[in-house]
Amino acid sequence: MSEAENIKKVTDIINDSRIGMLATLNEDGALVSRPLAVQDVKEDGDLWFFTADSTSQVAHVHADPRVNVSFGKNTEWVSVAGTAEIITDSAKIHELWNQAVEAWFPDGPDTPGVVLLKVDSDSAEYWTSPGGTVATVLQWVKAKATNSKMSVGESGTVEL
Repeated sequence: MSEAENIKKVTDIINDSRIGMLATLNEDGALVSRPLAVQDVKEDGDLWFFTADSTSQVAHVHADPRVNVSFGKNTEWVSVAGTAEIITDSAKIHELWNQAVEAWFPDGPDTPGVVLLKVDSDSAEYWTSPGGTVATVLQWVKAKATNSKMSVGESGTVEL
């Protein structure tokens, strides 16, 4: 696939998944992950999330902005590496605001402490397994029967 097709594949998987596991480094240098709903995925793979300025992810990003966000749904997965920043711009918050966000911030986009977490994506790796679980099981049986390596789909690395 071309680079543009690979990037589209990555953004399609993210858009289909909607919930990503954001991994940051805590104050002890250990990886910590938590689910966040992606609000926008740019054509270049950059990601936007809403969060509160009092959360651990905001503190972690301030200390070390390197992050990873993984998404998966059914038979497709993607892992995005990048650099995060905390955005407090009210106009951008209003631009990305939607009704789903109100479940966490019922007072609306002007809720004190609401911020955006933007991930400037550097690279992504994706995996797909067409055909779902049945196809995976059949490939496993075939690999065992023929004493060969299992092949269940495609994968790729994309520079964003």
